[in-house]
Amino acid sequence: MHDQPIGASLYVPATHKDLPAIASGARLPSLRSVIFCTEDAVAARDLAIALANLAATLRDMPAEAPLDRFVRVRNPDILARVLAMPGAAKLTGFVLPKTTRANLDDYLAPLAGTRHLLMPTLETAEVFDPLEMRELRVRLAAPDVAPRILALRIGGNDLLALLGLRRPRTMTLYATPLGPVIANLVTTFRPHGFRLTAPVFEHLDCPELMAQEVQQDLAYGMVGKTAIHPTQIDLIEQHYRVQPTEVAMARRILDADAPAVFRMDDSMCEVATHRDWASAVMARASRFGTHPPARVSLLRPAAWRQGGGMAAEKIIGADPGRH
Repeated sequence: MHDQPIGASLYVPATHKDLPAIASGARLPSLRSVIFCTEDAVAARDLAIALANLAATLRDMPAEAPLDRFVRVRNPDILARVLAMPGAAKLTGFVLPKTTRANLDDYLAPLAGTRHLLMPTLETAEVFDPLEMRELRVRLAAPDVAPRILALRIGGNDLLALLGLRRPRTMTLYATPLGPVIANLVTTFRPHGFRLTAPVFEHLDCPELMAQEVQQDLAYGMVGKTAIHPTQIDLIEQHYRVQPTEVAMARRILDADAPAVFRMDDSMCEVATHRDWASAVMARASRFGTHPPARVSLLRPAAWRQGGGMAAEKIIGADPGRH
């Protein structure tokens, strides 16, 4: 499971009336990952209702389901209370909000003896301190912790709030002060085997901008993105599908008989440096599928023409072959 991309993870308040149907996969059949939230999505006055609803859901939900099921706990105390609920063992794992070096052990203590996966969320002022992030990475890399870390979630809204900002409606998150922060998190954690997921896109009426941001997420190596509404699920995951040309290139790179360096589809492929990329492409294709080949006719530029006749037609999406 650690090698599979996550895709869209839908946040659902634990107060939601359809929690049991969502948990079983009946309510949203295309959903691959759900996070039942007891933190920011639940007001303090509604916490008791949320926990009662969650307890009933865990008790009655099937042990097996077509989606991964997580709970975003409010704090270590709520984590311990959820773990004590009948049916908690059916959960895939937990999202740990506002994770820092200072509170990590408080989160880990109740989990001793369990097999739940964890997704710590990076969303506190410590995230802006590169040294603090390196120290957190060292702690997460401990042999008793690292195998449980499915991914690290980036809490974009909380980080912007610390700066007194909110996501604009006219640009992606990467054009805000969080762009360099996300880049630093990628270079701090990814080389050491920790995967990251991208922050939520909160504006439901800007699908084109969201699509642009998901493409940037992928360029930064993100393996998933938080969704806040079911309409965002397919919009996110359609960009996790892979172009057929990328699959062909990835297969060639992973071929045991591939030369060290070769040209394919007018790109240089170097097995030693592109192997991890190729493996990630194949994992995405396996989980999300591929785009249908585009059949777009383009006329060659005049400089490419031979003689004065009509330029030859080039069909994009054809088999790239071996070059």
